[in-house]
Amino acid sequence: MSETPANTLQYRFDGPEDAPVLVLGPSLGTTWHMWDRQVPELARSWRVFRFDLPGHGGAPAHPAGAVADLADRVLAALDASGVQRFAFAGCALGGAVGAELTLRHPGRVASLALIAASPRFGTADEFRQRGVVVRSHGLDPVARAAPERWFTPGFAGAQPAITEWAVQMVRTTDPGCYIAACEALASFDIRAELGRIGVPTLVLVGSEDQVTGPAEARTLVAGIPDARLAVVPGASHLAPVEQPAAVTDLLVRHFSAPWSPAPEATGQILPPVPAPVVVPPQPTGPVAEIAPWVDPDAAVRPDPYESGVKVRREVLGDAHVDRELAEADAFSGEFQDFLTRYAWGEIWSRPGLDRRTRSCVALTALIASGHTAELPAQVRAALRNGLSVAELREVLLQAAVYCGVPAAEEAFRVARAVVAEETTPQE
Repeated sequence: MSETPANTLQYRFDGPEDAPVLVLGPSLGTTWHMWDRQVPELARSWRVFRFDLPGHGGAPAHPAGAVADLADRVLAALDASGVQRFAFAGCALGGAVGAELTLRHPGRVASLALIAASPRFGTADEFRQRGVVVRSHGLDPVARAAPERWFTPGFAGAQPAITEWAVQMVRTTDPGCYIAACEALASFDIRAELGRIGVPTLVLVGSEDQVTGPAEARTLVAGIPDARLAVVPGASHLAPVEQPAAVTDLLVRHFSAPWSPAPEATGQILPPVPAPVVVPPQPTGPVAEIAPWVDPDAAVRPDPYESGVKVRREVLGDAHVDRELAEADAFSGEFQDFLTRYAWGEIWSRPGLDRRTRSCVALTALIASGHTAELPAQVRAALRNGLSVAELREVLLQAAVYCGVPAAEEAFRVARAVVAEETTPQE
């Protein structure tokens, strides 16, 4: 067993040192032990590399809030071990890491297996709300719900020891790292990039998976050029645990196919990305006419609308933003455009304050001005931006001193309802 320094990943190798490397990536809330039933067979032919997500299984608790960050840490661990080319099999979040590595480092990944995976995992709102629950109640509610999400009812009832192992595995995870992993899944979306995954890919899913089921698997197969689908009967989300023999057999068959050479070995030359061409403004009047001053950066400054939509969704949630945009008509559409570009694309996107602080400012301003109609959305945003319920209460108490008791009383009424809704674990 080997371990990287504490600021990267905890990992281990099994199998012959001279064998090709096969990386196994875990699901959110699990440890590398979710692959225990596969390793004996896989380690006969491959040097199996398993890793723990940050704060999982006793791994160093250095949160990673983006799938790309996790991919970088995996690659750093492989680099430190002298591994250049490898195959990758990942379950759920582990599959997202494998897809990210394949997209960003196509010369390093030879073959890919995506288990219980999706190009986008549910909605961002679902994962950010789960983060609010963990911040408010700890991991116990999530841990107790894990068997329902991971296993079929028959398996969970017949295997109480494994069910309890699953609960304890989640319960002992570092909460901050779990919340960061939820944020990583909330922002993960490679639907538009599936066509760039250029390696043989096995998409494996349990027939009874209610989290990322056959529909998501078929989306992956339809988008990845060289992908095959395998549906495992009688398995739910953690198919490697519930149906270990079937999953092992499928992985062995998939990774036993000859690995394609790396792109650089084929002589393939990727075309360079052309630099943007900025055409200077041309004079439109007589040469002697004094033209108005033109901002030299205006031609290259990106339109803040797209970044505004992204930030607006991250802060307020997809459901809220979808509703606001759907209700916009010819009369109010320009106002929604204004909000997206300037409130969210300009002000909320500025680097000077973090989102927690901006939420505190927004709540105080709304209370002071009596704009209670906007309070529910901003209370929900504050919780999802990282404020704890205790910190939210302090903001409202502070507002009571400077904005007045009646205003704060209404704010407490609104906030209490939102907190109850947001901190109730989902069934």
